[in-house]
Amino acid sequence: MSSTAPHGVTSEVGRLRTVMLHRPGNELKRLTPRNNDRLLFDGLPWVPRAQEEHDAFADALRSRGVEVLYLAELLAEALESPAARAEAIEKAIADPRLGQALARRVGQQLTDLAPAELAEALMAGIRLDEVSGPANPGRSLVDAMGQPTDFVVDPLPNLLFTRDSSAWLGDHVAITSLAMPARARESNLTGVIYRRHPRFAGSPLVYEPSLEPVEGGDVLVLSDGVLAVGTGERTTASGVERLARQVFAAGVAHSVLAVPIAQERATMHLDTVCTMVDTDAVVMYPIIADTLQAFTLTPAGGVRDWRSDGELEVSGPRQFLEAAADAMRIDQLRVIDTGLDPVTAEREQWDDGNNTLAIAAGLVLAYERNTETNERLERAGIEVVTFSGSELGSGRGGPRCMSCPVWRDPLT
Repeated sequence: MSSTAPHGVTSEVGRLRTVMLHRPGNELKRLTPRNNDRLLFDGLPWVPRAQEEHDAFADALRSRGVEVLYLAELLAEALESPAARAEAIEKAIADPRLGQALARRVGQQLTDLAPAELAEALMAGIRLDEVSGPANPGRSLVDAMGQPTDFVVDPLPNLLFTRDSSAWLGDHVAITSLAMPARARESNLTGVIYRRHPRFAGSPLVYEPSLEPVEGGDVLVLSDGVLAVGTGERTTASGVERLARQVFAAGVAHSVLAVPIAQERATMHLDTVCTMVDTDAVVMYPIIADTLQAFTLTPAGGVRDWRSDGELEVSGPRQFLEAAADAMRIDQLRVIDTGLDPVTAEREQWDDGNNTLAIAAGLVLAYERNTETNERLERAGIEVVTFSGSELGSGRGGPRCMSCPVWRDPLT
């Protein structure tokens, strides 16, 4: 792979050229009724069917000229680098639950693995009974008290949702800071890819996992230079403030809209209630369309003279759709909603009806089961490509959640 491959995202709806996905793997087979809540899944997916659904998703993208990159393959290729291996292993055994003796054993086991095997272990996790080398309960209390099926390296089933652990903002990439403990290690792996893989060599970073919580599902690139960022439990107000400072300093944005959202399972990220489907149109959960608000952050003195330690100007709150249109310098945003019937709207929002992925302006991918939302999109002039997501949706995420655009054409 060439390090000269183009990267960059300046809108939600520019023609999609390259995307990063993660095909469901053994990490999903590690889910049980005892751990699925802690690992943020509402159920136990039937993995072979989830893989079939995901393959159909990837094929739909390829059939429209999109290059599909797989996170697992990129990670294995990056782990050819000794520095990448050392970084990934160090982060994996930094869990304070292990204790020193067990951490050494796990670290040695990971060190001995080939790159593809190491990538698999880091994604699917390792149980106590899978740790190689002689157990020594007499020297490790964790060994003595642990159960064979306890995970010493947790599986990462939410890798499926590649949107959250990184986001391209202009020609910079944000390696995000995931708020939930079950997901924190995901951005360590995407960090290894972006810092160590030859394809991304030299790509400038605009955010790091050590900073305040920001998750990619909360970040919408409304237009060139304008970001909307859901703000609540997953992405904190301090995280939005830090992100604004970072993107202003990098010159990749001039306006950031902080959008408070209810912190419920159904509305964990901004893209669960609103995504863009055209240059001037969003599909939106109707219950919140009139009440969603936004604070607008801009650099005091203007972007050209602003530095990362400069002052921010915070205005609002205002009605989100009005604030967004003003920042985008358009008259208004068209709203296509999930239906006037409140029960249908609630059902289809829960089933990720608002979580569409734009392949281009006016062309989106969506789950086939959200028939009312898809019909309303079609009536509004949006072409909808559908695929099945009955098993993929068990982690609460749709096509946008499952995709990290790496390159979109600029809008002309």
